[in-house]
Amino acid sequence: MKKRAPRNRTLTCTEAELASLSTHLLQLTQPISSDLLTDCIINQDLEQALPFLPMRFVDLLIMDPPYNLTKNYNGHVFRSREADEYISWFSHILSSLLTILCPNASLYVCSDWRTSNLVFPILDKHFHIRNRITWEREKGRGAKTNWKNNTEDIWFCTVGDDYCFNIDDVKLKRRVIAPYRLEDGKPKDWEESRNGNFRLTYPSNLWSDITIPFWSMPENTDHPTQKPEKLIAKLVLASSNPGDFVFDPFLGSGTTAVVARKLNRRFCGIELNREYCCWAAKRLMQAEVDKSIQGYSDGVFWERNSLNDQKNEKERKTSHSETLELFND
Repeated sequence: MKKRAPRNRTLTCTEAELASLSTHLLQLTQPISSDLLTDCIINQDLEQALPFLPMRFVDLLIMDPPYNLTKNYNGHVFRSREADEYISWFSHILSSLLTILCPNASLYVCSDWRTSNLVFPILDKHFHIRNRITWEREKGRGAKTNWKNNTEDIWFCTVGDDYCFNIDDVKLKRRVIAPYRLEDGKPKDWEESRNGNFRLTYPSNLWSDITIPFWSMPENTDHPTQKPEKLIAKLVLASSNPGDFVFDPFLGSGTTAVVARKLNRRFCGIELNREYCCWAAKRLMQAEVDKSIQGYSDGVFWERNSLNDQKNEKERKTSHSETLELFND
């Protein structure tokens, strides 16, 4: 096990935890109902598990497949392929998932800029493509002969024209730089407070408010391509309702499952690597007692690096509530 700095909060599992948590993982050998899949992690090769999944039980499918890059996933190496080979692989996986989707289901597919070009035609063939979200990773390796690559894409698709989209649940709270007032001096479409001026804005398809998990964040793991909880929370809140079924066929370290639990959705995920599954299971246990999501507070997404604003806002509301209680007494 790696030696960590004292303040490093990266989640790990001891050998004893791995042995204990492994007993709760599923492996499918026969058809199973959606009730028995609810809130479960399947530790199995995706193609082996897919034939046993029930029909039309998924309301929201979130896919973060390996991009067409060579990457070591804890001993399982996914190697970069020729474009035609990757297209064939992705098309086969996607076709196998079609039967598990409800008629009004939504689908989000993560990709980098190269892989986007490969998956778009396949998605366009099977689904209604609604948008392409581009989000800033805020990290990325510099390049002396090219532009630094620090964005990724998420394709938003639906099975049909009848689908869920909760716009009010994914608005972003931004600081107002040049507030405009009405003739009577009242704020126009923004809120004035002791801690600054803020406005709830409609979300766009360009996200610059996401923070990649790092060593001091409790959601962080050693997974090489872990997605932030805040990122997945936007997808879950926008395209599902409480009690809906969220499915992730490339679960990794469990972010989709953890976010689904925190936001009161049912979930299931498939992951080949046993240790990743155990990390996910441990994170799910922690989510039972801590449902907070970094960058999301009081039903609102905040701009990146606005933690102090969130704390001040909570303190202001608490102080206001306490004042009302004293007044009522």
